[in-house]
Amino acid sequence: FVPLDLKLGKKVNEGKTKEVYELPDIPGCVLMQSKDQITAGNAARKDRMEGKAAISNTTTSCVFQLLQEAGIKTAFVRKQSDTAFIAAHCEMIPIEWVCRRIATGSFLKRNPGVKEGYRFYPPKIEMFFKDDANNDPQWSEEQIIEAKFCFAGLTIGQTEVDIMSRSTQAIFEILEKAWQPQNCTLVDLKIEFGVNVLTKEIVLADVIDNDSWRLWPAGDRSQQKDKQSYRDLKEVTPEALQMVKRNFEWVSERVELLLKTKSQGRVVVLMGSSSDLSHCEKIKKACATFGIPCELRVTSAHKGPDETLRIKAEYEGDGIPTVFVAVAGRSNGLGPVMSGNTAYPVVNCPPLSADWGTQDVWSSLRLPSGLSCPTTLSPEGAAQFAAQIFGLNNHLVWAKLRSNMLNTWISLKQADKKLRECSL
Repeated sequence: FVPLDLKLGKKVNEGKTKEVYELPDIPGCVLMQSKDQITAGNAARKDRMEGKAAISNTTTSCVFQLLQEAGIKTAFVRKQSDTAFIAAHCEMIPIEWVCRRIATGSFLKRNPGVKEGYRFYPPKIEMFFKDDANNDPQWSEEQIIEAKFCFAGLTIGQTEVDIMSRSTQAIFEILEKAWQPQNCTLVDLKIEFGVNVLTKEIVLADVIDNDSWRLWPAGDRSQQKDKQSYRDLKEVTPEALQMVKRNFEWVSERVELLLKTKSQGRVVVLMGSSSDLSHCEKIKKACATFGIPCELRVTSAHKGPDETLRIKAEYEGDGIPTVFVAVAGRSNGLGPVMSGNTAYPVVNCPPLSADWGTQDVWSSLRLPSGLSCPTTLSPEGAAQFAAQIFGLNNHLVWAKLRSNMLNTWISLKQADKKLRECSL
């Protein structure tokens, strides 16, 4: 529990749109306080916009919450007030990471001949060194490595650059997917990383607000709702600033919807015998990590086919998308019978015994024609298969899958680095 009347320590940093304060009562944390200020062109243009601090704070808090719940490591701790949030204290890496799906803006100036609207597959990553005096020059990976940055005791080498690059793409793709249900195109995104002073880990830090991206409703640039509408003003009048503020409010109202999904889904695990319960509990536990409800039922397609089909019918009539997982050892009739009698997806996940496992698995693999229940031997694999089906229409489930891929890749990268350091 963090009291609302937090005691502020000394000011650690101040940027164009925010201030950072130490929190003496919460070691290892800082307060990120937004300002009612909007700037463009490295503050060549600067205006006060009443209410912007609250709008930015709402946007950042929702975006970081979405990413954190997906499994992305961030500095965000919690929203503290209308205009401030608490974050882990980080030493910031002075690189802006930009990820682009569509070519527009400064990219076109730096790459003459490329037309606006050119799409990048995969999204394009660019890096810029934070240096206002020199207009934030574009840097290469080699320049970042050769700079030999060291923050909170962590030297930024090839491994760290690779981690930030991979993370930038994953973060962009998660947010791109999250905006799609609202028919909104995430065009590009600018983020920064820091090294957590306590854990020494690289985490997504700073803020992600309406200054950080381009957002085009229905993919139409003329409807842009981001800071570009401020950059494009020929003259800053009170009426023009109100138009920009309305765009920012539009985003902050809809950003809360990124944390929700209209799409439901559930997994129903059917086990041939309660002796398979421990195997099924693993499936249920893995489903929970994706936020997918999971029910366990006991039924035997051999000994009570009428009851198996009655249970199946229970889950077909309420409109909730369902994936059935059939858990049956020895001779698996459960999966094939279910697959032959429902249009919903069925996946086999047989609990194999050491004695007969190699023979038993054929009853799950060798199916009559017209059936399509794939087989996975891992309970976690069965849950992941279901998550991949639901993730097609549920951006929150998809975000967890995408984050898992990233975190697996990062752990391998770090294990390799550790091993090389040990052998040197």
